[in-house]
Amino acid sequence: MNSNTAERLAAINREFYERMGASFSATRKRLQPGVRKILENLHGDENILDLGCGNGLLARTLAERGHRGIYLGVDSSPHMIPEAKHRSNASGVKFLQADLIQLALHDQKNSTAPGADPIQAGWNIIFAFAVLHHIPGSENRLKILNFIRGRMAHDGRFIHSNWQFLHDEKMKARIQPWEGVGLMEAELDEGDKLLDWRGGSHGLRYVHQFSEGELRELAEQTRFSILDVFYSDGRDGKMGLYQVWKQAD
Repeated sequence: MNSNTAERLAAINREFYERMGASFSATRKRLQPGVRKILENLHGDENILDLGCGNGLLARTLAERGHRGIYLGVDSSPHMIPEAKHRSNASGVKFLQADLIQLALHDQKNSTAPGADPIQAGWNIIFAFAVLHHIPGSENRLKILNFIRGRMAHDGRFIHSNWQFLHDEKMKARIQPWEGVGLMEAELDEGDKLLDWRGGSHGLRYVHQFSEGELRELAEQTRFSILDVFYSDGRDGKMGLYQVWKQAD
């Protein structure tokens, strides 16, 4: 995928979350079963970086569970972050509006400039639930994974989930032709799809379906090792592919 196509796909998603932030947030009132399973394994004192934090639901849930560590939620949506701040005012909880691709690019350009990074290193846990599948192109994904690796504590964990929407007939019915946004199938990578939004008004999102093999290759390229893999969510319990990574030895 060339850089122009990747930027076009990123722009489609930025436009979606800018226009549909309120209606999207209204559909996110409870955590997915896979996320709840992950939270059951926390000790309660971890410092957590939550990438793609949305409306702050995870932060609120952690506070209700008595979580004592620092929490930083990051999201690109100009609607989500104000809502998250309004609803989550627990001690140690902060939010930052920022685009993950731009953070990774900034990190790459300013790796030798101390103090230039809005997100410091040393996080025990970094979450990215339903985030990576919205990142277009392998080059952007590698930059983001290297950014994440650089923010982890040495013994930290990177925990993420990605939709397996091609196994769901209802989700497959939402796939739209690329010609509708001025792109051709040949310009895209295998697994790239354009999904419509049916939350009260029309919207489109770019989504990529990862295979386990594809994620394993990304982990190897960015010096991660995979500790755990499981499926959860959806009607059949297989809508989300969850993985737990650590820095490779």
